[in-house]
Amino acid sequence: MKLGIVGLPNVGKSTLFNAITKAGAEIANYPFCTIEPNVGVVGVPDERLEVLAEQEHSEKITKATIEFFDIAGLVKGASHGEGLGNKFLANIREVDAIVHVCRCFEDENISHVVGSVDPIRDFETVELELILSDIELLDRRLDKVERMAKSQDPKLLAEVKFIKSLLAFLENEQPARDYIMETEEEKLMMKDFFLLTSKPILVVANVAEEDAASGNELSGALTDYFAKDNVEVIVISAQIEAEIQELAAEDQAEYLAGIGLKESGLDRLIKASYKTLGLISFLTAGPKETKAWTIPKGYKAPQAAGVIHSDFERGFIAAEVVPYTTVAELGSINKAKEKGLVRKEGKSYVMQDGDVVLFRFNV
Repeated sequence: MKLGIVGLPNVGKSTLFNAITKAGAEIANYPFCTIEPNVGVVGVPDERLEVLAEQEHSEKITKATIEFFDIAGLVKGASHGEGLGNKFLANIREVDAIVHVCRCFEDENISHVVGSVDPIRDFETVELELILSDIELLDRRLDKVERMAKSQDPKLLAEVKFIKSLLAFLENEQPARDYIMETEEEKLMMKDFFLLTSKPILVVANVAEEDAASGNELSGALTDYFAKDNVEVIVISAQIEAEIQELAAEDQAEYLAGIGLKESGLDRLIKASYKTLGLISFLTAGPKETKAWTIPKGYKAPQAAGVIHSDFERGFIAAEVVPYTTVAELGSINKAKEKGLVRKEGKSYVMQDGDVVLFRFNV
């Protein structure tokens, strides 16, 4: 899973990125400090892995991972090259979802590129640049497809019609993710376009340390703004996230509890990312390794097996499945087998989050 962190300059993107990846991205109080996208790989926190590894005496634990891309600050006019905008926007096309960081704190020592703090205005500025960039991309594609469609190829004619309809929608300053597609062909074309505004979004309200637990008026306004679109707004203090990373693991929970938080901003962001992208994790465990695997919700057993290795899917025979909760309660996979609680599932089985699985295959 790849997440692109975007926003105006000086909203706290790189501070947040540093905190959650410990990658040491440069932070400075001036626009365009981040020129090339910084990339950090984060292991997804999953306490189930520790339990399974202890039960199975595993030599190692392998977490699922997320790649975070810290995209340079965007400004008004980015889609036309302002502030190296075109270069920055190209980087965002590589990600699965976009995390918009919006500044929800006042600090006279940190300048704002516009001069005042208004998270809704800031989001709309960035969103409009993404829309304008998509329009430019589709205009170029339309020119090409219209020339090719002179052959009267029905598939090309359908694409011309779809692009024109989509352009009209975008020109009304609406993101592609809100466009209602009527056919499977349109869905495939949309996927092939790699439009910036077709990607799912998450919004981070970056607040001051004292507002980390309950938010503030600015983050509340942002939450209200997105309520009708079912877009999740996560209230995070990037500064606190940075401080947490300086602590030993055993001290982090105590620190969070002291400021009224049950879990870190990173944990909440990852959970929201999985939910937004419709992802779940299944688990494999044994003496050599305990590992989490990320799959789209709705994957059937052979597809999940294919995530491990294509041979597993090609030669799929069955999946031996037991819920993690059952294994945790009984103390081991073997004890679950002894009680007859490990099920043998076939090709039609739909995987569930937390399934502990052993795939049987033959090639």
